[in-house]
Amino acid sequence: MSYQSKINSKYSEELAQECLEWIKIVTAEPINTSGEMDNFFEVLKDGVLLCKLANCLQPGAVKKINESKMAFKCMENISAFLECAKNFGVPTQETFQSVDLWERQNLNSVVICIQSLGRKAHNFGKPSIGPKEADKNVRNFSDEQLRAGQNVISLQYGSNKGANQSGINFGNTRHM
Repeated sequence: MSYQSKINSKYSEELAQECLEWIKIVTAEPINTSGEMDNFFEVLKDGVLLCKLANCLQPGAVKKINESKMAFKCMENISAFLECAKNFGVPTQETFQSVDLWERQNLNSVVICIQSLGRKAHNFGKPSIGPKEADKNVRNFSDEQLRAGQNVISLQYGSNKGANQSGINFGNTRHM
């Protein structure tokens, strides 16, 4: 199995379709939302739609969208989108490299990035996709409660109840 087909095997048409349907809802662009790899690539490869998406989430996020089909202009669009995604709170490990999309090297990472951005969309008053992100659960303990916790021996350390030395035969001769 080649490296490329290994990457492609992780690609999920369902998730890709969910991404495109979400982009269609947010941007109101008339796109084909088939999650099939070729379509996903064709719809997103020039980065124009991704930039429009960023601007729908936050107007003016991408200053200039290159409508040109020249490679470096398209790569510029993709980079601008990635910059916005990071600013919108998508963790770096969930973003992708421009070449992953432009050269179709890893469309799965593109899906992951859009899914991650989709989870943040509610922060911008837009419909979001995927599972809702967990809220921070901040707990405040008093010094007294913290001190009391230091005296508890957690069962994660195991317990020595019922421990004895039966069955230990170190140094014994072997009886045959």
